[in-house]
Amino acid sequence: MSAEMERTFVAVKPDGVQRGLCGEIIKRFEQKGFRLVAAKFLQASEDHMKKHYADLKDKPFFAGLCKYMSSGPIFAMVWEGQNIVKMGRMMLGETNPADSKPGSIRGDFCIQVGRNIIHGSDTMENAKLEIALWFKPEEFVSYKPCAQEWLYE
Repeated sequence: MSAEMERTFVAVKPDGVQRGLCGEIIKRFEQKGFRLVAAKFLQASEDHMKKHYADLKDKPFFAGLCKYMSSGPIFAMVWEGQNIVKMGRMMLGETNPADSKPGSIRGDFCIQVGRNIIHGSDTMENAKLEIALWFKPEEFVSYKPCAQEWLYE
């Protein structure tokens, strides 16, 4: 990974998986020009979700969120690209879909905050923590896409 490239963690939540939106989400990140470097399809335990959302442990919705996120399959991914944490969050839209602009993932596919279909790291620090929680170093793939010279100067 070059110095200017960043990585971010993105996960399609159980509601997004159940609605068949994994492919659409992958398509949007690929069309933007980002590179998928790790992915897995799994059902996380409630304990794993408590670690993932540890920063929200004092919120009244924490227990319900962890229970919900462990209730079905999740498609977990790591994407790479310049400024991807910030741009990825813009692509996702606001946490509350009602505040999301059309064209964003949540703006196009969601109605309620409790079913907002996708998670994305909000800071570089959280991206590093989340990636380490979900993926082992040997699960990453390194490659240079043939379109890379058409995306970056």
